Amino acid sequence: MLPSASLGAADAKTGKRKALYEPVHGSAPDIAGKGLANPIAAIASYAMALRYSYGLVKEAELIEKAVANTLSQGYRTADIMQPNMRKAGTAEMGKAIVEEVEKLAA
Repeated sequence: MLPSASLGAADAKTGKRKALYEPVHGSAPDIAGKGLANPIAAIASYAMALRYSYGLVKEAELIEKAVANTLSQGYRTADIMQPNMRKAGTAEMGKAIVEEVEKLAA
């Protein structure tokens, strides 16, 4: 569930930097298309891009809060499943996070 950012040095003229955002675990090709992947790290990596590449701190915080709220509601993918939680596949977890973003943004 860990996002990552590889940030290059800031360009002396523009102040901009090259960056790569991705889940620490990579793309998990062994489970691609099976609905088993946990999308949280990819979503959190996007939040990092909003914060560090685009300066959209409020938007990044909104996404991070939506992820936290979704987990608080008991959603779990198979890799983090716990007793008495709601098991969700990749699409269901992603949809639950998107719905939470929409609620928070309203």
